[in-house]
Amino acid sequence: MPILGPNQYGKAENRVVRITRHGATHHIKDLNVSVSLSGDMDEVHYSGSNANVLPTDTTKNTVYAFAKQYGIESAEQFGIHLARHFVTSQQPIRTARIRIEEYAWERIEHSGEGAHSFVRRGQETRLAQITYDGSAWEVVSGLKDLTVMNSTDSEFSGYVKDRYTTLPEAYDRILATDVSGRWRFNWTDDGHPTPDWDHSYEQVKRHMLEAFAQTYSLSLQQTLYQMGSRVIDHRDEIDEVRFSLPNKHHFLVDLEPFGLKNDNEVYVAADRPYGLIEATVLRDGCEAKIPADLTNL
Repeated sequence: MPILGPNQYGKAENRVVRITRHGATHHIKDLNVSVSLSGDMDEVHYSGSNANVLPTDTTKNTVYAFAKQYGIESAEQFGIHLARHFVTSQQPIRTARIRIEEYAWERIEHSGEGAHSFVRRGQETRLAQITYDGSAWEVVSGLKDLTVMNSTDSEFSGYVKDRYTTLPEAYDRILATDVSGRWRFNWTDDGHPTPDWDHSYEQVKRHMLEAFAQTYSLSLQQTLYQMGSRVIDHRDEIDEVRFSLPNKHHFLVDLEPFGLKNDNEVYVAADRPYGLIEATVLRDGCEAKIPADLTNL
């Protein structure tokens, strides 16, 4: 006899833009919010009874109403407000998971009156996932599509070779990747101060970038570990960091047929296939909880 397994439902990708006006100076928060709810939902699957179902349209409306009621201090704090509301206001709902992408804007400086012109900032997308089951919180922040490159201070040599190996050893190569990373906070709501989510995000990103820039890399794996270690060492509020780093290969172009010497100056950028390096860096004594597949987070 078939039985129902884990299930959830909600409204995905609610785009909400919140403008906060301080006189002529405006501030923008631009979010993509996905709500997923689970709990006592067996009957809607077995018999079609909607008695325990909060409509997904209601969850959408709640996102917009809360943007007005609470404002959007940060993606994490907004997600906490939403998750707490769904679990505490609806008895059949046992767990709420809120996933948020944030798109950053920076002010365009100009000589006119006011400060209300903006341009999309940076390439990366900020991420947050908040999960609440009525007693325990899990807050995971992150980013994706942060493209970085070192034009030197990178090698790849001494690796295993077999009959199919054709890759030459490289002692001065380009190292480039699109950083996709998530980090899990050790914050719980039992009397512990709430982290400054925005400041924490900026500091984690800074430590990642500094580690990438300052590591003489013998492998992308080594660089990944240094990036995660620096975050764990410098940010006490974080217990786990997980990265997915595609190796954006750059190969030296053979210019000898043209009578030219290529002294590590001209490369071809290959977008596929690519090496994919993934790993988790943990605070000693902590358990890994971030899924290996970051696309499912």
